[in-house]
Amino acid sequence: MKKRLLITGGAGFIGSNFIRHILNKYPDYHITNLDKLTYCGNLENLKDIEKNKNYKFVKGDIIDEALVRRLAKDSDIIINFAAETHVDRSISDAASFVKTNVFGTHMLLEAAKNAGTELFIQISSDEVYGSIAEGSFKEDDPLKPNSPYSATKASGDMLARSYFITYKLPVIITRSSNNFGPYQYPEKVIPLFISNLLKNKKVPVYGDGMNVRDWLFVIDNCEAIDTVIHKGKAGEVYNIGGGSEITNIELTHTMLDILGKDKRSIEFVKDRPGHDRRYALDITKIRKLGWQPRHNFRSALMLTAQWYKGNRRWWEKLVKCRKDVKY
Repeated sequence: MKKRLLITGGAGFIGSNFIRHILNKYPDYHITNLDKLTYCGNLENLKDIEKNKNYKFVKGDIIDEALVRRLAKDSDIIINFAAETHVDRSISDAASFVKTNVFGTHMLLEAAKNAGTELFIQISSDEVYGSIAEGSFKEDDPLKPNSPYSATKASGDMLARSYFITYKLPVIITRSSNNFGPYQYPEKVIPLFISNLLKNKKVPVYGDGMNVRDWLFVIDNCEAIDTVIHKGKAGEVYNIGGGSEITNIELTHTMLDILGKDKRSIEFVKDRPGHDRRYALDITKIRKLGWQPRHNFRSALMLTAQWYKGNRRWWEKLVKCRKDVKY
């Protein structure tokens, strides 16, 4: 059945990969991509599909009420990828995160409510749960965000839930673990490390390197969101994890090995404030919908490294104007 999707933040990392996934899998679906094109929104991410007859790009901000209302009226499903996401930036500039991740989400929810949207998907993060020493977070665990970024994402989640409860807007929230893959802006740890190593520079490791993350290949996340759209239940939250839980120092050594470098390329740096020690998600719920990650972590990391090797022009332009952030 033909569907009209409004995807916000579709020129970013996960959003652009998701648009490509949908257009390839559902030839009858029509996509409108609303993106403000901030520093990590890049139309080159979608250059290969920009002439697709089922795709349209609109430059704009999700806090533009008139624009969002108009686009929502012509959409069946709204998928909100639009967000300020980098934790380090949130520590130095929390206001912009509140503006986009809270007020922007509210504007979209209002537009969806008024338009009678069939389904609203709020794309969130495992960071809203905070840190966990043992075990894994389930969807009904309390939210304990520890950075301005995760606090604003948790706020967006709570707003989305309230619109389901109060206004009966069909809302589903997805919370994924750390994504990686092609087209990721090179301030994030994996593309930062790859780009540094390809330029024979050192890679910065926070603190003792023992912080633990679960890594999810972006293509697996796109397939999970697709599954939730078509099989998920309104009002529910779905955790999406990759099942690849490793310490940051283990990740670093794996990347050094893939790129033919040794430990002399490591530079330990001062830990960032509020750095969560460990994230882990229980993904039993989404597995019951028939989804599970398809990609082996090391193989996906190798594919990612190969992509950055083959697309130096794409990331070198971004590295030149990148602020001095770690990850």
